[in-house]
Parts: sequence; structure tokens; C-alpha cells
Amino acid sequence: MNISPSKENILKRIRQALRHSTPLPFPNSEGNAPVFQTSRQELEVEFAEQFTKLQGRFIFCIDHREVVAYIDEIVKKHSWQKAYCREERLRSMLKQNGFSAIEYAQLDSCDLAITSCELLVARTGSIIMTSAQQSGRTTSVYAPVHICIAYTDQLVYDLKDGLQLLNERFKPLPSFITFASGPSRTADIEKTLVVGVHGPAEVFVLLVEASARLQD
Repeated sequence: MNISPSKENILKRIRQALRHSTPLPFPNSEGNAPVFQTSRQELEVEFAEQFTKLQGRFIFCIDHREVVAYIDEIVKKHSWQKAYCREERLRSMLKQNGFSAIEYAQLDSCDLAITSCELLVARTGSIIMTSAQQSGRTTSVYAPVHICIAYTDQLVYDLKDGLQLLNERFKPLPSFITFASGPSRTADIEKTLVVGVHGPAEVFVLLVEASARLQD
């Protein structure tokens, strides 16, 4: 194949450049330092503030009995009949604490979904879920209402901290990682904010003291 002199000249210059490494022009801006300053307030408070700004519903619970009491309350208030929950540990915990006001159903026919999570990100008010959970890939997207039960020891400050923990926890990383930040929102239609178009219209986080895990 014949190569034109101009093209050969360009390739020659590229080969010469690749022989010698070029120092970074701005070495202090390569992501080695945190972009955001860590909040001085507790992670629970930071998460609650950011999550509620995104129209999420935040509830702090001392133990599992409070969790079940609150879920019972909102189920009766909205007259919900069917819940989706694939996680055996969650179902066992709910049953042990008297949750019986609703029947379990498939995702396509449920009124709400109840899940755990991998982590909570305080700075962005985000719930981290992965395909490694029994809830799978679709729960946080298809359910009309999402109730997430999390614990205080699952809180991290920033997304970077969360990804580092996931990298340490899983080898290899799960094929799917999602960051759910409040209910689904879009302003694509005439720049009018609409909630619940691409996912849950309501998202609840019930944050429980980590010590509650030892009680059941």
C-alpha cells in the first residue's frame, strides 16, 4: 500500500512522540485531591438533607419495630395491597416484627417494592444498589414506590468512597451498579418537572441504627 509523503510524515511524528513520555502539564489536577470538602455534620444529617432536597422521604428508625410500624402506617394510608420483596433476610425481619398488613406479589403487579441497599452516599443523597443483591437490576426502576431499608454503618460521604468500598467488597465488581437519588424526575416535556415517569414516583429511605441488626 502506497502512503503519501504527508501521511508518512504525520506517522513518523507520532512514532517519535510515543517513544518519549510527556510530563503531565497540571499534575495537581489529576484527581488526587478530593473535589468536595467533607461536611462537618454527621453523615446521617447530611444524607437526610440532600435526600429530602431531591423529594425523597427520609425516616430515622431506632430498631426494626419502628421500621415495621412506619411501613404499616404508610401502607394503610395509601391502601396498598401488594408488595414486592425478593430479599429473604428482609422478609424474615419484617415477619418477625409483625409485618402482615400486605401480601407479596410480582414486580409487575406490586404497589411498592421493599429492598435493602449496598450503601448510602451522604453528599448526593443517593442509594447505591447492585445486581449482586437479591432484588436484582429492575426493582428500583419499575416499582411505583420504592422503600429502602438501610443502616447507619452503610453511610459514606462521597461517590468515590462508595466505589472504593464496592471495589473492596466484590471481586469482580457486579455487572450493574445504580445510583438512585430520590424519585424519578424529568423536565424533557416543555421544561415542566414531572415525577415518576422513568421510575418510582416516591422513594422512602428508612435509616436504622446499625445495632438493630443484632436484635433479630
